[in-house]
Amino acid sequence: MKRRMISLPFFLLRATTAGAALATGLLQTFVFAHVLGAHRFSLFILVAAVGYSLWLIDFGIVKILFVRLRARFLSHDPDDAVPRQASAVVTFYFGLVGGGALLCFLFMVLWAATPAREATEFALFFLFVSLNLVWFALRYAAIAVDEYVLFETLEAMRRGAYIAGLLAMLGGLPLIVMLVALDLLWGVVIAICVRRLIARGALWPHLSGWLRNMRAFLRANRTEIARSGAYAISEIYAYNLPYFIVPYLFGLGAPPIILDTVFKVFRGGAVIFSAVCDILVPRQTSALAERNGPALVRATLAAAALCAIPACVACGIFLLAADRFFALLLGNAATIPPATTPILIVLLTANLVHMVTYSVLVHNGFFRDMARLGIGLAAAMTGLGLFALFARLDIVQFIASYAAIYGAGALVAAVMMVRGPFRLAYAARTRDNDILAAKEITAARARPAG
Repeated sequence: MKRRMISLPFFLLRATTAGAALATGLLQTFVFAHVLGAHRFSLFILVAAVGYSLWLIDFGIVKILFVRLRARFLSHDPDDAVPRQASAVVTFYFGLVGGGALLCFLFMVLWAATPAREATEFALFFLFVSLNLVWFALRYAAIAVDEYVLFETLEAMRRGAYIAGLLAMLGGLPLIVMLVALDLLWGVVIAICVRRLIARGALWPHLSGWLRNMRAFLRANRTEIARSGAYAISEIYAYNLPYFIVPYLFGLGAPPIILDTVFKVFRGGAVIFSAVCDILVPRQTSALAERNGPALVRATLAAAALCAIPACVACGIFLLAADRFFALLLGNAATIPPATTPILIVLLTANLVHMVTYSVLVHNGFFRDMARLGIGLAAAMTGLGLFALFARLDIVQFIASYAAIYGAGALVAAVMMVRGPFRLAYAARTRDNDILAAKEITAARARPAG
């Protein structure tokens, strides 16, 4: 039976949640810029950056779990080792997020001498942001067992509630009330998702022995964790490094807000592109497993074409009305320099290429190639930070240099995709070559990152 390239319900839901993610990011900037002072707004930006930095702990573990869970699902393997390990990882991430929120509160109260109410707000916001790490793990577990429709339904509910909360803040709702409500909603949607994944065999229902299962996962996958971790850490490092460099170079207030606004659009584009790529992941992974090269290429080109639609719309808006858009978004909190518009268009284009190629490489287990790319990207970004310090770059020059490095990395990733998954998917379909191609795929995934 011919496989459908795209699940229509998944497409509609994923498009909705991706659009809502972009909308909430921009709406958050608008509301915080108009409700909070510039200094306090920039502090929330730093808290969010620290929260997202928790993803450094992931080491690419979630993507390895996806590959294992997907293979188990497609082969109807009854062994429960992988679900046990997946539950152990989710449990560990819960503990990490909760501990981070507590440390955020203690840091604000004891070291920064922040009033208890404000420290609680920062801690609740940290929790709200960092719970995305747990949700990230659950997302890929859901995709692995074809439960993406349920997941995106829950995501749509959560995003809708966040939009409502932000709008309520404009009407006078206290920030702490909104954060408490949203964190409670996190608990509800996570509980529903976990229950369904347990029923589908993607998670194990018992917490006992989670540490033993975690150790078993780390032992069994230590080589791939080293490879995937190198890329995952490098990517998060490259995304978050500017949030620490810019305040150091230019201080708090307007410069971090300018950076965060540009990156809100840039990373909002990544959310949209990732959503489109997620729709094609089931077809791409099955195409490589079947070594159906034309199907893999068609699915990848479809992802690129679908990504190009919102990218062109966004670029058109910024070319025609960037000044008015950013003035409305930020009010008096900061002014975005006009020179950032072409830089932002370059970033969005490079991000489109990056996300399409990244999806093919990572979801098919080519962690070695991604590790090499990630290490190079992290080294280049570190060099940029040092160069910015000694050359005294201004904020526009810094963002432009970042865009150039990121764009070069996207082109390298495209070459890796063609030389890796595409080449292997086109192997001749004979019994002997079936065996040979399987060995090639295994070898490609097993070679050390260097």
